[in-house]
Amino acid sequence: MFENLEAVEEKYKKLEFEIADPEVMKDMNHWQKLIKEHADLKPIVEKYNELKKARDTLEEDKEMLNENLDDEMKELLKDEVSQLEEDIESFEEELKILLLPKDPNDNKNVFLEIRAGAGGDEAGLFAGEILRMYKMFADSKNWKTEIMDISEQGVGGIKEAVVMITGEGAYSKLKYESGVHRVQRVPETESGGRIHTSAATVAVLPEADDVDVQIDQNDIRVDVFRSSGNGGQSVNTTDSAVRITHIPTGIVVSCQDEKSQLKNKDKAMKILKSRLYDKMLEEQNKDIADARKSQVGSGDRSERIRTYNFPQGRVTDHRINMTIYQLQDFLDGDIEEMIDALITYDQTEKLKLLG
Repeated sequence: MFENLEAVEEKYKKLEFEIADPEVMKDMNHWQKLIKEHADLKPIVEKYNELKKARDTLEEDKEMLNENLDDEMKELLKDEVSQLEEDIESFEEELKILLLPKDPNDNKNVFLEIRAGAGGDEAGLFAGEILRMYKMFADSKNWKTEIMDISEQGVGGIKEAVVMITGEGAYSKLKYESGVHRVQRVPETESGGRIHTSAATVAVLPEADDVDVQIDQNDIRVDVFRSSGNGGQSVNTTDSAVRITHIPTGIVVSCQDEKSQLKNKDKAMKILKSRLYDKMLEEQNKDIADARKSQVGSGDRSERIRTYNFPQGRVTDHRINMTIYQLQDFLDGDIEEMIDALITYDQTEKLKLLG
């Protein structure tokens, strides 16, 4: 795996010269691609330089141990050799992870789609709590959240919501959240104190660029209609809501959150592009289905991935058998520990596949 590190370092140095070239800067799109490539290689090159420095120092120390030295100096050198050997092993493990094939969508913004599942009003309330959880997590990462479309329930929950989350590395963190989230608790309306189980489904879609998906206008049908729900009188008096149907796939996207028909259409097109891109990725990945089973970031969305158990105050992720007992903190957006564990698991499984 390490045989190409010299070539990576050479490429990194070449990119440094290119991005400083005024002629290259004239083509801004090309220059930005070079900047991104340079940034992607930087952690690999820095870690490789640490590894080389540690290897050189280790070799020097071992040579010195063969010289005529007093006992105290020899002990100091032995301690340093032992520490260097540990450092080298650690650097090599870190490099293995850095050299894993990158998910090209990791740095993209995401569309988060949350829908109430089985469980009636209780499922809608839980879907609303899940939406709040992700918004609070996004706030903690200084990411921007924008409600693209939402369908509310009269009891305070939601039937479904589409939220755009904009921020560096949003998809790399949130891609592990797709699946069925199950809640177990006693609803406020339950007089007998019985525990009910309900669910919400979450889908995480990378935002599609124009390069990723091109939509033929002849393939879509656009319908406008009057907004419904808690939009207020000003929303309900005009045909501002938009429904776009992609005829070849049958995918339908509705958007009514804005008062402007144009803004709703723009939002609906963005969501449609991302759904088509997600469908395209899913079809491409069918060829490597066996590998995907070990990668938690691309699981079946009908799979139950997590249980939120209120009586026991715990959250359990069934893919990695991890339980956190700070349920309220988790619902308040403190989900980083779980996400980091999922990333580590995914990286470990990918390393196993590489042999």
